[in-house]
Amino acid sequence: MGGTASESAYRVLMGVLESRTGQTLSPNRIWRIEMSLKPVMQRHGITDLDALVAALVTSNSRQLLDDTVDAMLNNETYFYREYSIFDDIAANALEHIHRVNLRERRLTIWHCGVSTGQEAYSMAMLLAEQDSKWAGWRVDIVGTDVSYHAIGRARVGLYSQFEIQRGLPVQRMVRWFDQTEAGWLAKADLRRRVDFSVQNMLTDRPPLAAPADLIFCRNLLLYFSLPMRQKAFARLRAVAAPQSFLILGAGETVLGQTDQFVASPRLRGLYEPADQQVRRSPIAPQVAA
Repeated sequence: MGGTASESAYRVLMGVLESRTGQTLSPNRIWRIEMSLKPVMQRHGITDLDALVAALVTSNSRQLLDDTVDAMLNNETYFYREYSIFDDIAANALEHIHRVNLRERRLTIWHCGVSTGQEAYSMAMLLAEQDSKWAGWRVDIVGTDVSYHAIGRARVGLYSQFEIQRGLPVQRMVRWFDQTEAGWLAKADLRRRVDFSVQNMLTDRPPLAAPADLIFCRNLLLYFSLPMRQKAFARLRAVAAPQSFLILGAGETVLGQTDQFVASPRLRGLYEPADQQVRRSPIAPQVAA
């Protein structure tokens, strides 16, 4: 950091990020603030961080505030991240949900912190490949994120060559995306399967028509302080179906963080509501064909 004024600017920007999103900046992310905000400053004709902070304080520009917060967010994601998790979901979690919800014939999936949409589209592709299983069901896949820029990209469904190859098998790429001059565009049939919206999970209720049977909240809570994390877990539990699954990132856990969820005794990497654990309704073993 530079002198006192710059240190003050960093503190203000970190405060803006936390107040708007609940996220805090770890020391290894602080140094990236100026680099991340350079495009925003260029776009708005601002010379440096101190001038940016001054503009945020004195200006009524909602666009400047949105752009500033958006640039400080980490939107890292890719298709089928940790492929084994999707295999477990397909083979076990969805099988259980199918039995539990057979009478209602409804499946609700929420991707919280969905970023640019790859994870939600991965789930949509997986379910489309099980179309016969879900025939006659209402299937809702909802993706939310605090970043309006990320949600805008998710809705369009346009990905670069690097993004499309990152985690996406070639056969799915060809089946679900069209190559264009601008990049790889998700086909309309895939885009219509997911609803994306800008939401702050700490303050907004997700636009779900029913309690969520699967909740993806991966590598988002890492950026929250413990009090914010506890609040986030409570909000996740408030919209989770009694017998549902929560999917966190590989480096995340509920231990010491919340009493709302517990680790699934059968599905590694998945969690269940603590008050209505899925283990009370055993998951049937898969029988080899």
